[in-house]
Amino acid sequence: MPAPAKDHTQAGEAAVEILDPRSADDQRKLDALRADGAIDFLDVAADLTESLGKLLPPPDDEADADGSRWVLYPWRRRAVHLLGPTAFRRLRLDRNRNKLSAAEQDHAATLRIGVVGLSVGHAVAHTLALEGLCGQLRLTDFDEIELTNLNRVPGSVFDIGVNKAVVAARRIAELDPYLDVQVHQGGAEAATIDAFLDGLDVVIEECDSFDAKVLVRDRARARGIPVIMETSDGGVLDVERFDLEPDRPLFHGLLGDFDVKALAGLTAEQKAPFALRILDGARLTARMAASALEMGRTLSAWPQLGGDVALGGATVAAAVRRIVRGEELPSGRVRVDLDAVLGGLESPVIDEVVPERVPADVHAIVEGLETRDAVLFAGSRAPSAGNAQPWRFSSDEGGVTVRLDASPTSSADVGRRASAVSLGAVLHNLTAAAAAAGVYGKAGIVGDGDDVEVRVDFGDIAETGASVHPILERRTNRAFGDGSELDAGVVAALSSGGSVGTGVRLITERSALAGFAAVAGATERLRYLTPTLHAEMMAEIVDPSDVHSDTGIDVDDLALLPQQAPLMVLLRRRDVMAHLNAWGAGSVLGADAQGRIMTSSALAVVTQEGRATADYVRGGQTMQELWIRAEMMGLAVHPMNPVFLYADGRSELAQIAPDRVDEFEALAAQFAQVLGLADGEVVTTVLRLFRTDATPPASRRRSLANLLA
Repeated sequence: MPAPAKDHTQAGEAAVEILDPRSADDQRKLDALRADGAIDFLDVAADLTESLGKLLPPPDDEADADGSRWVLYPWRRRAVHLLGPTAFRRLRLDRNRNKLSAAEQDHAATLRIGVVGLSVGHAVAHTLALEGLCGQLRLTDFDEIELTNLNRVPGSVFDIGVNKAVVAARRIAELDPYLDVQVHQGGAEAATIDAFLDGLDVVIEECDSFDAKVLVRDRARARGIPVIMETSDGGVLDVERFDLEPDRPLFHGLLGDFDVKALAGLTAEQKAPFALRILDGARLTARMAASALEMGRTLSAWPQLGGDVALGGATVAAAVRRIVRGEELPSGRVRVDLDAVLGGLESPVIDEVVPERVPADVHAIVEGLETRDAVLFAGSRAPSAGNAQPWRFSSDEGGVTVRLDASPTSSADVGRRASAVSLGAVLHNLTAAAAAAGVYGKAGIVGDGDDVEVRVDFGDIAETGASVHPILERRTNRAFGDGSELDAGVVAALSSGGSVGTGVRLITERSALAGFAAVAGATERLRYLTPTLHAEMMAEIVDPSDVHSDTGIDVDDLALLPQQAPLMVLLRRRDVMAHLNAWGAGSVLGADAQGRIMTSSALAVVTQEGRATADYVRGGQTMQELWIRAEMMGLAVHPMNPVFLYADGRSELAQIAPDRVDEFEALAAQFAQVLGLADGEVVTTVLRLFRTDATPPASRRRSLANLLA
């Protein structure tokens, strides 16, 4: 008597049973199973709950309220106590982030993917489930596991005689019991293929039969379903986007205009040339091509290796990820041939060791200059944003005039206000150096409006006891401080003085420092995540081996900690910043600024009356005088100006970052509140004051010849 036909749509052989202990019926069944003793119980729910609580960010309320489930695996005679579906998915797929964002993972959960052929397809289906790249998997194969399959199908001897689709479904169920896996044990047949394909978003075709390959594509094209195939020989990945190209010929037109219906009447020998055209016989690996000639003689089946099949799972998953992310995935074919790739092994490129720049000995330079040139050199030692040195010197018999470059140094240099502050620092240096050398006459700001310059006339006035050395010794020190407090005498001494119309206040309260650190951290994050600002910031940073640049900030002068320095290569990358921006992430980008501020002893806030260019020049004079005085008292100084500092109102914030106006406006308001600014009070600069043993070298400077050009 013949054996009864199998039900090709039944999934009972691979189905788990999910029991909710909150349900009275399910709890009674669990009690009965325990009493029966035929089922082993494994409870890992408590361990999983503990792991769930450690995730960042913490799970939402839905995951917390999900409860737990007992999952019964009949083929193992075991029941496992797991988290509920939402919490389980959150924990299991946590390590996917941010290769897949949370939104992309949610989108993937809506996809329905079919896999036809579960020999090579086993690795594909398992990898798709492993990465959570679908919400439903449909598996179909008519064949059963044989011992010869176990060189490439990751089953076991216990699976011999079990349908291949069932074996794959069981393995996936043990990975994720909540994933909807539908098993069809009939393979790709004309009578059942339509029902299998209906509603799918993607179909993966891994059939041995040429007829089945044609059938799957023909019916998938009619439904606008993309077909992906991986051929383990040579790592061929094949994509046919029938969803985008409904009239695309099957197999990319490699078979020409052939009649699908007439194919059924052909013999195996007549079909062989078609298969060879699809596989591109000229590009088969040599071992596979030679093996093809031995089929039926010394070989009973096509040779396949487990590693090649596993690679196919990875390449198909990569293709599906592109669909999930909305990235381009055109129709076509690519080869991921690891044997060929490994034939091109090369030693990694080691950067050539280039002698680093030797910082200038500023004292030796001054000693070798004529008096008036020494004054000019001292003027050129003034600080500027990004060490851009946005000025030009013009010297004559009577003195020296310094004017700003015509263009702002960066987007943050709104109205050239940052440049004007640096021009004030130049004026202070020239004045002090001329007085110390006994050649001072008078000094001042010339012009009004936006177009001002500074002038120092030479004379014979000398300042007793004055020295140019503090000007030459002035440095921007970006190191971490020791957080020590300033005594009242130091605070009072630093809070006095300044040019007319300017003022200085010191902030020493830890709460105020923390408030400013929060603003600075948030601002730095936005600076990194805004493409223009990021590009400008990175352009300011110069490698120490670059001996030709005379502007910019040396990497070594950033005072990076040993664990921070290797991250610079990541921080420079625009694509990395783009991803952080898209994810709403990147809080680490502001952590360095926050950390340095919180190791400071105080913040010195220089203020001015008015927003005219001349007002910023006067503010710059006060800044430079304060800076040098602080260093003479044993303090290090580091400007910490937020990128929005020189913008006045929304229209000017838009000049800095059109897409960040609201964020910068909110931070500017927080900045004013933290500093306790009065209405109309304008901030020239914010200096971080601290104590440290670190002493940075003299920064790069343009030559006098360059400045006077």
